[in-house]
Amino acid sequence: MENVTLKINGMSVSVPQNSTVLEAARIAGINIPTLCYLKGYNEIGACRMCLVEIKGARSFAAACVQPVGEGMEVFTNTPALIKSRKNTLELLLSTHDRKCLSCSRSGDCELQRLSREYGVEDEHRFDGEMNHYEPDASAAHMVRDNNKCILCRRCTAVCANMQGVSVIGVTERGFQAHVASPFEMDLADTSCVSCGQCIVACPTGALYEKDATAEVFAAINDPSKHVVVQTAPAVRAAIGEEFGLPIGTNAKGKMVAALRRLGFDKVFDTDFSADLTIMEEANEFIERVKNGGKLPMITSCSPGWVKFCEHYYGDFIENLSTCKSPQQMFGAIVKTYYAEKNNIDPKDIFVVSVMPCTAKKFERGREDQSAAGVPDIDAVLTTRELARMIKKAGLLFTSLPDEDFDLPLGIGSGAGAIFGATGGVMEAALRTAVETLTDTKLEGKALDFVDVRGTKGIKEASYQVGDLNVKVAVVSGLINARKLLEDVRAGKADYHFIEVMACPGGCVNGGGQPIQPASVRNNTDIQALRASVLYDEDLTKLEYRKSHENPVIKELYETYLEKPGSHKAHGILHTSYVNRGLY
Repeated sequence: MENVTLKINGMSVSVPQNSTVLEAARIAGINIPTLCYLKGYNEIGACRMCLVEIKGARSFAAACVQPVGEGMEVFTNTPALIKSRKNTLELLLSTHDRKCLSCSRSGDCELQRLSREYGVEDEHRFDGEMNHYEPDASAAHMVRDNNKCILCRRCTAVCANMQGVSVIGVTERGFQAHVASPFEMDLADTSCVSCGQCIVACPTGALYEKDATAEVFAAINDPSKHVVVQTAPAVRAAIGEEFGLPIGTNAKGKMVAALRRLGFDKVFDTDFSADLTIMEEANEFIERVKNGGKLPMITSCSPGWVKFCEHYYGDFIENLSTCKSPQQMFGAIVKTYYAEKNNIDPKDIFVVSVMPCTAKKFERGREDQSAAGVPDIDAVLTTRELARMIKKAGLLFTSLPDEDFDLPLGIGSGAGAIFGATGGVMEAALRTAVETLTDTKLEGKALDFVDVRGTKGIKEASYQVGDLNVKVAVVSGLINARKLLEDVRAGKADYHFIEVMACPGGCVNGGGQPIQPASVRNNTDIQALRASVLYDEDLTKLEYRKSHENPVIKELYETYLEKPGSHKAHGILHTSYVNRGLY
């Protein structure tokens, strides 16, 4: 692609000809402020924070939608622009609930940061009438507070353009304009899938997850409770960001040390139950292939995807694997096998999950998720909530020593670790399924199914497994899942096995992960950096790379579950689904 040359603040810069002024400025080392812009999803020039002056133009231009041109001269920080941006911020704040000290985003709010940078005072010229909205806390996973909304439309854009769900949008006009569900319905009454991508897109505190930290602190301090915590693989790849560590830092050891110091009785690894999921899922796939079962089989690890399927693709419910997710399998095993082994009443065990995913809060309350007659999981914390607990407890995270998970449920394989990245579940399942079907041992590079790796929205591959050419697909982001399923439904695509993750890039980019500002999200491949942590664990840090080689998994089947797919395994580790849609 050809480049064009323009001047930005008097400096010559050469950029691809299809660039915007915003992108060109970034290449030149200049950050133009934005509030509404989200690359690839919300490029609408609505907030007017990114206005620039272009020589010869009659008015300011929105840099996020203004194409570059040969010889163009752009100015990004003139006195007139600075005044305009400050006015914009004052207007936004004039209808904004400014209870910053108690806001979950205080210190991590893009509006707050820009107000500080542009010297906005506490007293505002435009203060006057304000609308008041009752926060919507109806959903299991989050709260919507329009009193802190600035109508940037990032949330509506990701709901529609990233996830293809569109359960929120801007309604009314002018001063009465606000974000709402259709007909002002409670969010819980819509087909929201609980993915939380709107939360991580929001620049303010208008959207936030339901906080379970008080409940968890109470359980820890209850002497009658045996409190167990599990952490998903994607959490270790991101929690360091909450404490100033670079994106892509593996903070597993310090995370374990922090959890232990918070007072949990046992600190275990969800990698263990990810391995268990693979044992059941690979067996289920093999059984379907051999016995003419419903194909393609589709993974069931992502609760946002499962709920999406139930709402929009009820005709594919029989294709879903009946396996519980690793979160739920872990809780089920703790309250059955672990409880019996340690002579503890399941009612006295309190299982906490630390997840990168807000949909896990919804999944915890699903029916058919109580193997021991009590809920498999008692509380779910996002990565952000765990960080808040660590800070509240006064723990100096970066100064903590690296510690290991407790045994036996702290042992996981590399296959379990890569669950957190899109393609990881497929690769883990293939490692076990191929060895089982061919009765051969995969070693070295043969273990790396690289065709299903990477952050591309839809990936396809085929593998010769004995006499069968296994066709697989991996998809992340629900708008991509919609496209793939429509092709399958229309007979345009034919697969044996499909992995679906609700969030683009997989769990590493979940709705419960640390929130990065748009200036970082628009210019950094966060998904790839976090995923690299998990692939590095698989390749260099873990003793086992296949789920079926995990010695604790072997012992579990030998002494308790009998074999993958057994009647007992089905009773504890499998679940059912609900058709919530039209089919």
